[in-house]
Amino acid sequence: MIEQLLPACVAWAETHDTGDAEGLLYPEEEALVERAVDRRRHEFAAVRGCARQAMATLGLPPAPVLRGHRGMPLWPEGTVGSMTHCDGYRAAVLARATDVRSVGIDAEPDEALPPDIWESVSLPSERRRPAPGANGPSPHWDRLLFSAKESVFKAWFPLTRIELDFLEADISFHRRATAECRGTFTARLLRTAPGMPQVFEGEWLAEKGFVLTAVVLPPV
Repeated sequence: MIEQLLPACVAWAETHDTGDAEGLLYPEEEALVERAVDRRRHEFAAVRGCARQAMATLGLPPAPVLRGHRGMPLWPEGTVGSMTHCDGYRAAVLARATDVRSVGIDAEPDEALPPDIWESVSLPSERRRPAPGANGPSPHWDRLLFSAKESVFKAWFPLTRIELDFLEADISFHRRATAECRGTFTARLLRTAPGMPQVFEGEWLAEKGFVLTAVVLPPV
């Protein structure tokens, strides 16, 4: 599914497998989750298995994906990437830094957000904005908004090392004029950083019980 949101230069891998994938871990990775519960260990391993598949697609040897500040994945030199996981879905994407400046992806269950979460992650302007109309089914727009902000933040943070609050990006969704449950979104950033654009453009998709979003920043 995630490939529908990405340019051809971005390698990807995804899985719905929720089984035991711990054999995929390098010792350095294993050390990061040695005290984690089984569910967390399985998620961690499965998404790194996806990362290794994306590396292979780019012709790179397999390598561990460790964690930096705030859990940011540390990718092989000369590459940029992103990972996501939720119940029943894991994915990783990777690109050469000469082709992509930064990338962020996110997947969420296509379910309504709890009301308290919705209030804390959305701006008044976003809550007033009507969902884009079109034929076909509609996703839960509150969950899609949450996912889009996650993708924006994942693309922003590796370049700035500045944490971006949920209320520092104003998201507008646009739907394709087809029966597909997919489209684009525009994120207007309410915070500045040197060399960073004030507007991020992204893609979204709702399919098979999930909402997926992606932001790919082109090289400068």
